Amino acid sequence: MRPSPVPAVAGVYGGHFEQAPHADLGAGRLLYVGIAPRHMANRTSTQNLRKRVRYHYRGNAAGSTLRLTLGCLLGIELRRVGSGKRMTFGKAGEATLSQWMADNARVCWLEQREPWDLESQLITELDLPLNLDQNHHNAFHSRLKKLRAQARHRARELPVGA
Repeated sequence: MRPSPVPAVAGVYGGHFEQAPHADLGAGRLLYVGIAPRHMANRTSTQNLRKRVRYHYRGNAAGSTLRLTLGCLLGIELRRVGSGKRMTFGKAGEATLSQWMADNARVCWLEQREPWDLESQLITELDLPLNLDQNHHNAFHSRLKKLRAQARHRARELPVGA
């Protein structure tokens, strides 16, 4: 495994895509922002930028909303796996998505000790169509939400896969 240039610190990261994952989204621009760690009402996650970005590139759709979104936009079939409660794109689909990301996704980051306020500000002020949380004002929000819901519905109709 190659060493990661992404630091193991708190911050905000953004996803740029050389090829757009959907015809209605522009290529070569920032489409998504995320943070690490995530701040919840009673605790803060143990994630850092390196872990979070690495998971987006190498994890699966069950643990990455970005992967779930990209796979759905690219038309990769979502499937129930394991006990049937988790949903991923299966081994082949996740590999296809990882390759697409390696070819097209670029990440930038900004170290920020408490990144949650900056994330909210960026989502409010920028056009970030792949973010769903806090982003109801975005023109692509309802289409993306519907597309992901349809993929989940279809996955529930299929037998549990590998």
